[in-house]
Amino acid sequence: MSEGKDRVWFLREGLFAKYVVALVGLVVFVLAVNGAMEIWITYRGIKSSIHDGMSEKAEATAKRIQQSMSDLERQINWVTRASSNTTDLRRDDYAQLLRQVQQVSQLSLLNAQGREQLRMTRQIVTPGSNADFSRDVRLTETAARGTSFAPAYFRGERPFMSIVLSHADGSITVAEIDLDFLSEFLIDAQIGRVAYAYVTDARGDVLATSSTGPEVSKNLSKLPQVAAVSRPGGVAPASGSDIRGDAVLTTSSVVPKLGWRVFFEQPTAQALTPIRDQLVRIALLIGLGLVVAIIAGTIMARRMLVPITALQAGARRLGAGDFGHRIEVKTADELEELANQFNGMAGQLAETYSNLESKVKERTRDLAQSINELKVLEEVGRAVASSLDLNAVLPTVAARALEITHADAVLIYGYDAGNHQFNLTEAIGIDKSAEGRHRAIDADHSPLGEAATSGEPIAIPQLSAISEHPLRDVAIEAGFHSVLVVPLVDQTGILGSLVVLRRNEGDFSANLIGLMKTFAHQAVLAMRNARLFTEVDHKSRELQDANSIVSQQASKLQEQTDQLRDWNRSLEERVETQLGEIERIRRLERFLAPQVAQLIASSDGHEGLLDSHRREVTVVFCDLRGFTAFTETTEPEEAMNVLREYHAALGELIFKYEGTLDRYAGDGVMILFNAPIQFDDHTARAVRMAVEMRDTVGGLTEKWRNRGHNLGFGIGIALGYATLGQIGFEQRLEYAAIGSVTNLASRLCDEAKANQIVVSRRVYGMVEQWVEGRPIDDLNLKGFNHPILAAEIVSWREAVDNVVDAASAAARLKKKS
Repeated sequence: MSEGKDRVWFLREGLFAKYVVALVGLVVFVLAVNGAMEIWITYRGIKSSIHDGMSEKAEATAKRIQQSMSDLERQINWVTRASSNTTDLRRDDYAQLLRQVQQVSQLSLLNAQGREQLRMTRQIVTPGSNADFSRDVRLTETAARGTSFAPAYFRGERPFMSIVLSHADGSITVAEIDLDFLSEFLIDAQIGRVAYAYVTDARGDVLATSSTGPEVSKNLSKLPQVAAVSRPGGVAPASGSDIRGDAVLTTSSVVPKLGWRVFFEQPTAQALTPIRDQLVRIALLIGLGLVVAIIAGTIMARRMLVPITALQAGARRLGAGDFGHRIEVKTADELEELANQFNGMAGQLAETYSNLESKVKERTRDLAQSINELKVLEEVGRAVASSLDLNAVLPTVAARALEITHADAVLIYGYDAGNHQFNLTEAIGIDKSAEGRHRAIDADHSPLGEAATSGEPIAIPQLSAISEHPLRDVAIEAGFHSVLVVPLVDQTGILGSLVVLRRNEGDFSANLIGLMKTFAHQAVLAMRNARLFTEVDHKSRELQDANSIVSQQASKLQEQTDQLRDWNRSLEERVETQLGEIERIRRLERFLAPQVAQLIASSDGHEGLLDSHRREVTVVFCDLRGFTAFTETTEPEEAMNVLREYHAALGELIFKYEGTLDRYAGDGVMILFNAPIQFDDHTARAVRMAVEMRDTVGGLTEKWRNRGHNLGFGIGIALGYATLGQIGFEQRLEYAAIGSVTNLASRLCDEAKANQIVVSRRVYGMVEQWVEGRPIDDLNLKGFNHPILAAEIVSWREAVDNVVDAASAAARLKKKS
C-alpha cells in the first residue's frame, strides 16, 4: 500500500513530473521565442512598407495639389492682365476666366480703398455694390505680398477659398475658388483598396476626402496625428486614431504655400492581418511540439522510475535500522553508483553502531564531571558575591580552588604595585604565618610575574627542574613537586596570583587549566568588589564632611542672594529712567537734527523749549520746478525714486546746519532756524545752507535730465516773528511755526526760477557782507497788500563755513540756563 502511494506521488509531484514539465517547458519556450521574433520582424516589415508606400502617395498628392493651385494662380494672373484698366474690360476678363476655369465660382473687383466695384458669377453680375472690404485681412496680406491665399471656409459642407491679387493701379481682384475639385486627387484608384485619405487646413477642418474617409468640413484637430503636425515644429507620428477611436497607421505631407496637410491612413487591424495568420500557424506549431514533448518526457521519466523506486525503498529500510539490507540496481549509470554508495554507507553505519555504546558511556562520565565542576563554580560565585569583606572572601576562594582542583595546597598572593612584588595574603595546605622568603616574591624573573605579564596560567609539572626560586624552595621543602600559577588580572591591572600545589609530579590537564582561568575570573571579581566597597565607604565619609561645608556655604549664598535682589531693584529703576529719556529723544528727533535732539534731551527743563512762544526766526522754503507736470507724465515708482534722492540730499544739509525740519509736502520742504534752539547767526546759517542746497540739487537735476526729467530747484528765504510750538494730538505731534513770515518764504519760493535763491530784503541786509547778490524789483505776492522788496543770492563769499556745531550750541544753552 505504501509503495503504491509513493508511486502516485512520484508520478504527480516527484522527479517524473519535474522531467516532463521541464522538457515541455523548454520546447514551448523555444517555439514561443522563435515565433515572437518572427512576428516582430514581420510586424516591423509590414509597418515600414505600408508607411513608405503611404508617404510616397501623400507627397505625390501634396505636390499635385500645390501644382493645381499654382496653375489657378497663374491663370487668374494671365486673364486679369494689366491692360484692363476699366470696369468693362475687367468684366470681360472675368467672364473669360469663369468660362475657362471651372474651379473659379466668383470674381470681385475692389478699388484701392477696399470698396467693391464689380462682383461676377456665372449667373449674376453685380456692378457698383460699393461694399466695404477695407478691413478684410485678405487685403492687408495682398498689399504686403501682391498675391495671397485666404484661409478656406465652408458653405454648408462645400469648401471654398479666395485667391487675392493686387494690380498696378491699386485695384484688387478677389477670386473665390470651389475646392470640391480636390476630391479628384483622392480617388480610390490612387489611394488603394483598404486605405483612405483626406486633406485638412491649418485648423484641422477636412477640405477633401476619399470615399471611405471622414466627412468634408469635419474638424479633426483633436486627433493625435492632426494635433501633432499642427503644433509649431511638430513631427508627424507613424500611428494615430480615426474619428471612431480605432488605431490607424498614418503619414502626412504638407502643401507648403497653403499650409494644408494631406493624410493617408490605413486601419491597423487591416494592416496586421498577415500577422494574425502567422500567429495561428505558430500556435499550431507550439501545440504539436507540446504533444511531442509530453510523450518524450513520459517515456524518459518512466525508464528512471524503477531504479529510483528501488533506491527509495532501500533508503527507507536503512533509516529504520536494517543496516544488513543491500540495494540491487543494475543500470550501469550514476543510479547504480549511488546504490553502491548507499550499500557502503550501510556497512559503515553497522560498524559505527557497535562502538557507539562504549563512547556514550565515556562521554556521560566526562559530562557528569563537568557538571560537578560547574556546580562548584556556581557555589564559588555565590559565596564570593555574598560578602564584600576581602578578609572573608579570600579564604572562601582558596578553599573552593582546593576542592575543584583536588590539589594539596593553594596560595593566594596580592600584588603591591609600589614595591613591584607579590605578598602572601591567604594559604591552605601551608602555614601562612610561617616565616620564609615565599611571603614576599619579587615580580621580576618569577613565575608569578611572568604569568601576570602574559595574562595566561603557567604550569610547572616538575619543580626540581626549574632554577632556584623562593617559591620553589619552600614548596619542595613542604613536599610539593608540581605547581600551577594562575594570574589574577583585570582591565585596571594586576591584582595578584593564585598558586595551586600538588605533591605528585605531572602535567596539569588543559581542562583543569581552563577551569582555573574561569575560577580566577570569579576571584578577581570578588577582590575587585571588595576593593570598590572599601573605596565607596571612604568616599561616603568624605561626602559627609563635604555636606557640612556645603550647608555653611548655603547660608552665605542666601545672604548674597538678598544683596543681588536689592541691586536688581535699583537697576530696574535706572533702566526705567533711561527708557524715558530715550522716548523723549525719539519724540524730538521727529523734527530736529539728531545732535539738536540729544542736546535738548540732555538739558534740564527741555520740555519748555517746545511750549508755545513767539520768536524771530528765519524760514527757508524750497521746492522743485515742474514737479507737478513731471508726476502727471511719469510712473509713480520713478517719481518716488526722484523724491527719495531729493529728500536725502536736503536732509543731510538740514542736519549739518542744525535747522529744524518743519514739514515735507511732496517736493516742498520748510526749514526753521533759531527755533527751538537759538543761534546768533541763524540767518547766515539759513543762507549758507540754501547756497549749498542749490549746488547739491543742481547736480541731481543734471542726473535727472539725463533720465528724461526736466526739473529745476527754487528757494525762498524770509526773516520775521512767528508763534512756535507743538501742534497735533498725542499719537502724532509736530513742531510748527505760525505767522506771515512762513507765508512770505513760500511766496518768494514760488517767484524763484530754476536754481535761483530769492530772499526778502531784510535777509539780504543781514548777510550782505558775506554774499554776492543783486536786488530784485518789487514783487507783488499773493496774500500781501503791498509790494515786497526782495533780492537774489548768487554765491557765498566767505572762505570758511560760518556754522556753529552742536557742541557750541550746547555750551550756549548751558550758559543761558
